[in-house]
Amino acid sequence: MEEETSEQQLVRESMDEDAVELLETPIEAVEEKPSEEPYPWPVLQYDVPPYLTYHFFNQFRTPSNPNNFLKGVKWSPDGSGFLTCSDDNTFCLYNLQYDESGQLADFSSLAADTDSYAASLVMSDGESVYDYCWYPYMSSSSPETCVFASTTRDHPIHLWDATSGQLRCTYRAYDAMDEITAASSIAFNPAGTKIFAGYNKSIRIFDIHRPGRDFTQHSTLQGNKEGQSGIISSMAFCPSHSGLLATGSYSQTTAIHREDNMELLYVLHGQEGGVTHVQFSKDGNYLYTGGRKDPYILCWDIRKTAEIVYKMYRSSETTNQRIYFDIEPRGQHLGSGGQDGSVHIYNLQTGQWVSSFRAASDTVNGFSFHPFLPMAASSSGHRRFGVIDDSHEDMLLTGDENCVSVWSFAYSASVENDVSPVSGGSNGKSELDEDLHVRQEP
Repeated sequence: MEEETSEQQLVRESMDEDAVELLETPIEAVEEKPSEEPYPWPVLQYDVPPYLTYHFFNQFRTPSNPNNFLKGVKWSPDGSGFLTCSDDNTFCLYNLQYDESGQLADFSSLAADTDSYAASLVMSDGESVYDYCWYPYMSSSSPETCVFASTTRDHPIHLWDATSGQLRCTYRAYDAMDEITAASSIAFNPAGTKIFAGYNKSIRIFDIHRPGRDFTQHSTLQGNKEGQSGIISSMAFCPSHSGLLATGSYSQTTAIHREDNMELLYVLHGQEGGVTHVQFSKDGNYLYTGGRKDPYILCWDIRKTAEIVYKMYRSSETTNQRIYFDIEPRGQHLGSGGQDGSVHIYNLQTGQWVSSFRAASDTVNGFSFHPFLPMAASSSGHRRFGVIDDSHEDMLLTGDENCVSVWSFAYSASVENDVSPVSGGSNGKSELDEDLHVRQEP
């Protein structure tokens, strides 16, 4: 076994016990899970408007930064809470709240100008956040796995402890001048052993067991200058464990690589703006891409890449914001926000619009389905120029702007062998509480 460098030893000494435990835990031990019966994914009923379960907006407004706005929201892999990112370089973690009986807490009686509840953790980063992602095997029952990674301007990649809010360790890349260079996008590989980071015309790979400045670098351009140019702005791994990695670039292209040797397989052209988000379908056969100042989410069949399968419209023609979209756990529908303040749902088999609901009074830039419950979270906001004060009443923000909302969908709880589904009711809230109560019991 290779001996650690003095720098790696110093990094380990500066980390807390949980970080060391994560780095020293064999990934096989993390991946091994007790055998469970297949979870019956709820069939969401999009023809019924979702129920607004929780709402947050006051916590994101301070006298020192009245123009603060949300930049995205992501559920944790275990579904225990969601993480928000805002323009004031702050992460907020909101854990789902339960009452004394173990059911999902009801805060509907609170005043309309009051947040549902306070954030469990607030973490401040040094500069503007470029990207962030959860550790794929994160579980609140295993504190050593409760981490997420972030990358910010002029800073290395940070690994945060989602239980204490402390910084566990950093992964640093340097340029030709031996100065720290920031990644524009990051993602954990499916095994959870490495962090892939996107830079200008290159991808650097960090072993999570070796924090510091050790990494391998791969150029996205080949010797003949063919390949993917520009800043690698987004990336996603194929969930079917086929070993494929998709990378989006501000050069309006999306590339498909092999994870093991970073071989460039092909480059997709067709996005009208710089690619800001990529995501594979649940079966790994299709890839969805979206760009800034581009009104369409494109669907690609990665088995036949000659042409686009279909396009899904969203209102994003005039914004440079990264507008996230997400695919439900069953893999049948996709949801995306836009500048019109609505979340639009699309059928992924046909690419047709299914329904929409009003989520905010400004740009909905983040939308994330819960990993197993009939819930979703949305975030909204955009940059406003000028001073917001009482002398400009038309610029005062309402509770539906620069906000985070949690929605509960009506659903049918299907079970194996096509047993008759149980209706989710008018909004699915009571059945949702029962489901959460069951999953909370030991």
